[in-house]
Amino acid sequence: MSSEPDPAFEDLLEFLRETRSFDYTEYKRPTLVRRFGQRMQAVGVGDFSDYRRYLEAEPREVAELFNTILINVTGFFRDAPTWEFVAADVIPQILEQAGEERELRIWSAGCSSGEEPFTVAMLLAEALGADAFRERVKIYATDLDEDALRQARSAVYAPNRVEDVHEDLRERYFQSQDGQFIVRSDIRRGVIFGRNDLLQDPPISHVDLVVSRNTLMYFGPVAQSRILANFHFALNPNGFLLLGKAEALASHNGLFRPYDLKRRVFVPSAEARSDRPPRRMAFPAIDKLGIDTTLEEAAFLQAPMAELGVDTAGRVAFVNQPARALFALQSTDIGRPFHELEVSYRPLELRSVIEQAYSEGRTISIKEVEWAIDNDTSRFFDVQVAPLHSQGGEVLGVSASFIDVTHARGLQNELELGRRQLETAYEELQSTVGELETTNEELQSANEELETTNEELQSTNEELETINEELQSTNEELETMNDELRERTDEALSSNAHLAGILASIPQCVVVVDSKLRVTAWSRNAAELWGLRADEVAGEHILDLEIGIPMHSLRDPIRSALAGDSPEPVTLSGHDRRGNAVECSISFSSLAGHDGAVNGAVLVMQAQRV
Repeated sequence: MSSEPDPAFEDLLEFLRETRSFDYTEYKRPTLVRRFGQRMQAVGVGDFSDYRRYLEAEPREVAELFNTILINVTGFFRDAPTWEFVAADVIPQILEQAGEERELRIWSAGCSSGEEPFTVAMLLAEALGADAFRERVKIYATDLDEDALRQARSAVYAPNRVEDVHEDLRERYFQSQDGQFIVRSDIRRGVIFGRNDLLQDPPISHVDLVVSRNTLMYFGPVAQSRILANFHFALNPNGFLLLGKAEALASHNGLFRPYDLKRRVFVPSAEARSDRPPRRMAFPAIDKLGIDTTLEEAAFLQAPMAELGVDTAGRVAFVNQPARALFALQSTDIGRPFHELEVSYRPLELRSVIEQAYSEGRTISIKEVEWAIDNDTSRFFDVQVAPLHSQGGEVLGVSASFIDVTHARGLQNELELGRRQLETAYEELQSTVGELETTNEELQSANEELETTNEELQSTNEELETINEELQSTNEELETMNDELRERTDEALSSNAHLAGILASIPQCVVVVDSKLRVTAWSRNAAELWGLRADEVAGEHILDLEIGIPMHSLRDPIRSALAGDSPEPVTLSGHDRRGNAVECSISFSSLAGHDGAVNGAVLVMQAQRV
């Protein structure tokens, strides 16, 4: 296979960097080509040019490609002997160096779904205790994959993901819920998850331990050097770097030295923290010793930082292009006394610094010198003044370098502001979590009350069901009684009809009264004789009827019949309904009920014309 880069593939990487801000140009090409090939095969695309067009037409494919490139392989206590060494050796040293009060800062770079930062958190909680861990420890866990970060923030893991966690630690630092394991809240609060691009974003600073396991292996040598330089900057002088088994620092031993090579634990190299050595430069006023320095002078002139040289006589010996632009110097200024130039006292009193460099014979560094350009704008420089010596050790002059750190100062200010805002947000989050826990307890109490109410409602419902069954039984009884009443009504109607038929067939007039002398029956012949219908006299007092005979003469016989006696018939003279004179013979008899008691009287009337 050719080692030459594929122009179409490089063009595809540039497209992603320019349009999506995903910079993969410094990743290892064989790994990238394999991952891109997997997605191309999945979507049915043959070459890199076609895949670029496919990405332009299908924006969602970018996310799938991103997830394919960032394969997250991690786990709790992965490579157990390494973590045993960290717990037994590294953490005790960190605690000893920090003392009993200093804050402990850990950076887990490439944290994936959070298992490794939570592993460190558990080890520190074991070493410090829960209270000290909560007060002193901050673990910054960063990754590029937002999906992995979301999963890490939730801190929810399936049972098979926590199998490598010792049972004691699992019981202390996890809670079981719905078949899943959740990292305990006080441990979660000690870990801060955020997105960080190791190649583009500034590193976390002042940390005691950097954990970056099997992350560097995805990058090329240049990118690895840059990332390791960031790790070196991030670590405290006595900090530790923990890498993965697949990574080594053989080509970067100037920044780190092995602490335990077998377990991939490294410490910063003390030599790498010395000041930057001054650039060796040539001056017109200095003997060239017969060496052709054209290339050296060209490199000096075009160096990215502003530099100038002053010889031992105090004259300007050389000025590179950035220094000329920064301090408005000309080529005619070379050879002039240095103290006549504005740069000798602005942005700082440089002459006294030069004297100090001569007298002490070493490089003098002054950090973050502010230069007010106008009322609203300032620039900051790191200034280094270094003595220059010949090969024989003779002092030839000094070089002054001005490194523009304005952007870094701004980033540092933003970082500090962000840190303060993050701490404020964390405190607010802790307060919110406390309120949520209180609310949760209140909800739990309310839930228990609702469960009690539900049980009472269930009991009431059972009682109602019992009452309903009793009502159904009563209703059935009422229906039975109604059927019986209906039958009796039918029988009564039949009896009444039969009685009416009997009364109608009797040739005499038949009148029936109750115990209060109210008419209860009036035969058809009585209606023919006296001219009153049965419905007109029903319920009327018989003695109040005006039917053509003196009814008051009937009072005593009727009362005698009601008393159970057998009064003699009575004959009364009168007129029928047509006004004919008649003599009416009336006989009386008692009407007994089912129980034998007299409850009425029967009058039988027979009239004859005279």
